[in-house]
Amino acid sequence: MKHKQILTGLAICATGGGLFSVLHAPLPWMIGPLLAMACAKFFGAHVASPKGGRAIGQVIIGCALGLYFTPVVALEVAAHWYLLIAAAVFAVLLAYASGWFLSRSTGLDGTTALFASVPGGAAEMTILGERFGARSDRVVLAQSLRVMIVVVLVPVLFTWLGVHGADPYSPARLDVNVAGLLALLAMAAAGGALLAKAGVPNAWMLGPLAVAIALTVDEVGLSAIPVWLSNAAQLLLGCALGSNFESASLRTASRFIVMVCISVALAILMSALFAWGIALAGAVPTSTMVLATAPGGMAEMCVTAKVLQLGVPLVTAAHVARVLIVVTTTAPVFRIAKRIRSAFSG
Repeated sequence: MKHKQILTGLAICATGGGLFSVLHAPLPWMIGPLLAMACAKFFGAHVASPKGGRAIGQVIIGCALGLYFTPVVALEVAAHWYLLIAAAVFAVLLAYASGWFLSRSTGLDGTTALFASVPGGAAEMTILGERFGARSDRVVLAQSLRVMIVVVLVPVLFTWLGVHGADPYSPARLDVNVAGLLALLAMAAAGGALLAKAGVPNAWMLGPLAVAIALTVDEVGLSAIPVWLSNAAQLLLGCALGSNFESASLRTASRFIVMVCISVALAILMSALFAWGIALAGAVPTSTMVLATAPGGMAEMCVTAKVLQLGVPLVTAAHVARVLIVVTTTAPVFRIAKRIRSAFSG
C-alpha cells in the first residue's frame, strides 16, 4: 500500500512539474511538484514522498552547486566573508523577531514560536525544539509554510521583475561523463552519509557540497550534472516539502497559518531591505544578496540562484554560513535568554 502511495505521489509531482514547465513558470520542477503534492495532501489523497527522496535530491543539488567553486570563484567568495557573517547574524536576529511576533499574535508559547521561526531546517528545528518543550506539530507546519512561501514567491517576483541571467559564473565542467558522474555522486553520497552519521544538520546537502567544492577547487573535473538529473532532484525536493502538509493540521490551525504567512511576508521584506543595504556596502548585485538573505531553505534558495543564474557561489556560501551559525547558536542563545528572563521575572 505504501509503495502505491509513493508511486501516486511521484506521478502527481511529475505531472505538476511537467505542467509548470509547459507554462514556463519559474523553477517548474520544484514549485510544480511542491504545489501538486501539497494540494493532494490537503484534499486527503493517499500519497507519500519516497523515503530518502529529499536526501537524494540534496546530494545531486550539492554536487551541482559545488561545481561552481573554481579556485578563482572560491577566492572571490572568501573575500566577501563579512557579507556572509552579516547575513547569518541578521537571520538569527530576524528569527527572534519573527518568533516574538508569532507568539504575540497567536498566543503560542515563546519556545514553540521561536523554533517555528528559525531558518535552520525543518527537521533540525523540530528535533531541537522538542528538547526544550516546543510543540513539534506547530514547528513542522510553520517551517514547511515558511519554505514553501519563499520558494514560490521569490522566484515568481524575480521572474516578473525580469531579474535573472546576471550571474557571470558557470560550472567548472559543462560536459557529462557517465563514469565521472557516477564517481562524483558516489563520493558525494559518502560525504553526506559521513556527516549524517556524525549528526551534522543538513548533512545530505553539506557533505556533497563539501566534496564537490574540494574537487572543483583542486581542478578535478569529473562530470557536469545533466539537466534531467537536476530536474529530478528538484522534483524530489518539492515532493518532500509538499508531503509535510497534512489536511488535519491545516484545517485546525487557520489563525496560526495566517499569522505564519504574515510573519514570513514581513521577514522577506526585512531581508530584502537588509540585502539592499549590504549589497551596496559589498558592491555585489542586490538580487544575489536578496537570495543570500531570503528566509527559505538552503537547498531551495541555492537551486533558485542556479536556475535564475544569480550569484550561485555567493548565495550558496551565505546559506551554508547561515545554517552553521543558526544551528550552533540557537540552543545556547535560547538557554541564556531563558535564564535572563527567569532572573527578571523572579
